[in-house]
Amino acid sequence: MDIKALRYFYQVARLGSFTQAAQLLGVAQPAVSMAVRKLEDSLALSLFHRQDRRVNLTDEGRRLLPHAERILKALSDAELEMEELKGLSTGEVRVGIPSMLGSYYFPPILMAFRNRYPNLNLSVIEGGTWQLRQMLEAGELDLAVIVSEFLPPELEARVFLTEEMLVTVAKDHPFAALAAVDTQAFFDQELVMFQEGYFHRKIVDRLAKEAGRRPNIVFQTNLIPLIKSIVRQGFGISTLLRMAVADEPELVSVPFKDPLWLQLSIAWRKDSYLSRANSAFVDFLLEAS
Repeated sequence: MDIKALRYFYQVARLGSFTQAAQLLGVAQPAVSMAVRKLEDSLALSLFHRQDRRVNLTDEGRRLLPHAERILKALSDAELEMEELKGLSTGEVRVGIPSMLGSYYFPPILMAFRNRYPNLNLSVIEGGTWQLRQMLEAGELDLAVIVSEFLPPELEARVFLTEEMLVTVAKDHPFAALAAVDTQAFFDQELVMFQEGYFHRKIVDRLAKEAGRRPNIVFQTNLIPLIKSIVRQGFGISTLLRMAVADEPELVSVPFKDPLWLQLSIAWRKDSYLSRANSAFVDFLLEAS
């Protein structure tokens, strides 16, 4: 029986929702659904009644739940005891995270990490890609999230997330009716963008260069709620990660005709010692992804 699938099953059962379980676990909702489905297939049993957005345990699911709880608790206790034997009763993790991920992807992961390692100090810095990279290279951070295409050779990294950048518009915008948006058509619009130094802006600047266009940026802000508000009121369009617009009924997100996928990595300096506390954070992040 797969431990990850069992963990996903337990959280869905506890919360009564695949979506909420995914948010807590810090993974995409389809990954949770797929893992639970594979668990059901391996057991040849149905564990949930799925009715619209309501999720309820079957009789078989109710029988499995207390076993899952005991197994996961025993595993957590064993991991904690072994980590403490390796010296993880103390330590510090200093990690830099871009704004969009800091708002939508990392909160449940950080809370779960803090729960597993309550004696470790966790310092989180939110900022632009360029700022975080400079702080990492200067030794002011131990770890930082970097878009893989902007990874310099002096950094070591592991990919933990692949996410799509989507054209984000108000629901009454003409683009809202399209299946996909052409890059040239995108740059014909007034744009609401992050300021320079953020990966969001770097990606758009690269697209513009490839298209031979100059972006018509009418608003610049690093505040995601403000970007959404401006777009919602029809004063421009933007492009955001799928996770940032998943629960926004007043906004419509459309892929580019040439889909824009980003690989996000957790990075550290090649010439630096990665402490056990930081190694634990990297391993935890990769496990949760």
